[in-house]
Amino acid sequence: MSPTLLLSFLLGYFTLLVTISYFTSKGSSDNASFFIANRNSKWYLVAVGMIGTNLSGVTFISVPGAVGNSAFGYFQFVLGNTVGFILIATVLLPLYYRIKLISIYTYLEQRLGYWSYKSGAMIFLVSRTIGSALRLYIVVIVLQRFIFDALNVPFGVTVVICLFLIWLYTFKGGLKTIIITDTLQTVFLLSSLVLSIWFIAKSLDLGILSTFETIKESSYSKIFFFEDFAGNKHHFIKQFLGGIFVTIAMTGLDQDIMQKNLSCRNIKDAQKNMFTFIGFFAGLNLFFLSVGALLYLYAAAKGINVDAMLTPDYLFPEIALKHLSTVPSVVFMLGLTAATFASTDSALTALTTSFCIDFLGFDKKKGQNDKRLVYQRQVVHIFLSVLMLLVILTFKLINSDSVVIALFKAAGYTYGPLLGLFAFGMLTRRNVNDRAVPFICLFAPIVTFIIEGKALVLVGYSFGFELIIVNSLITYLCLFASSKRDERV
Repeated sequence: MSPTLLLSFLLGYFTLLVTISYFTSKGSSDNASFFIANRNSKWYLVAVGMIGTNLSGVTFISVPGAVGNSAFGYFQFVLGNTVGFILIATVLLPLYYRIKLISIYTYLEQRLGYWSYKSGAMIFLVSRTIGSALRLYIVVIVLQRFIFDALNVPFGVTVVICLFLIWLYTFKGGLKTIIITDTLQTVFLLSSLVLSIWFIAKSLDLGILSTFETIKESSYSKIFFFEDFAGNKHHFIKQFLGGIFVTIAMTGLDQDIMQKNLSCRNIKDAQKNMFTFIGFFAGLNLFFLSVGALLYLYAAAKGINVDAMLTPDYLFPEIALKHLSTVPSVVFMLGLTAATFASTDSALTALTTSFCIDFLGFDKKKGQNDKRLVYQRQVVHIFLSVLMLLVILTFKLINSDSVVIALFKAAGYTYGPLLGLFAFGMLTRRNVNDRAVPFICLFAPIVTFIIEGKALVLVGYSFGFELIIVNSLITYLCLFASSKRDERV
């Protein structure tokens, strides 16, 4: 498929999103609309949009690519994710609605104190900026390789173009626009997933039933890994427990996802949204893993040298854009673009919300919707876009691994202290040493890093996604050791 045709498709896609933004933000571009959509979102739209936000381009490309190394082992992590989502819906959401939060980190101020609140908000800003940058990076490297390299456009310029397009349709309408665009993009994503399986299977002369039978009989279909607990990072217990705690941290304690839930009319609607989403989540990931198995089977059948690719993340785009016909190529680009931008646009909106509420104190100022505060919010939106650009450029210089591995490994370090803070606040009634909290939140990841390295060298233990448990536990214990009993209890 020619680079010019792919670029035309991309520009047409964003024209559609900008048009939607124009109509959804028309007459309501104030801060209340931007931050929480006036608390009037339809739960079913939020549920559909959350699918695209949670899956992202990392799921679309990296999960199929990772099948070559770990088969369907990622599904163990997904099962843990499902348990985590249930805990969010039944424990965290009722708490957030009861105290009527805009930024979920204001809970930390009410429960633990000023510095705990600022620490939690800062952890989110760092964590989500890195996570969103990695999610956007995955689509940028594909666009660069298959479109912009042919046009002699530098990588940095490609990133700027993508961020500008996202900024263009989010800077005014914010969450009110995101609810609509993410719903549309999720529909595109799901359609692309189903069609991709169909096109690849067809090229292998497989029918619907024979496709899944072929996947089942292949060496890629193994899901559960119980051997070598210490040395195998794909062991079921590590993956499952990691999935639970990563989900609680990256979703339940993440302003991006929770901001959408808090835009629903009431807790019942928010919980209906979460349980609807849970019903789709596991099945969709199983489909993505099936795409991965099919891609490796296709590569073997057609003599494609997978080992020659710089990263497994290139497998899906390489086959879709170079070995299949025009229609499957367009379907792939539709799914990839929808998955990635559904995640990045909402993250940029959530980062802006958190910065304005948690650090600029918009919720404590009168006249939140006057022109001065709206202008400040727009400046913050631009600043965070530039920050994301810098993170992507840095990541390109240092990474050679699958992005899905890099994403969750980074989450283990950055979200761990946040999980420890919320756990301490919810599970104890002790008064923390508030001024010590920022130092504890820095200390815990450093100790976790040391433990990870020493464990492999000294006892041969290889950490997987469960690293976040260690990080949060260290944070919790340090908070407990520096706290005092509440004499009022």
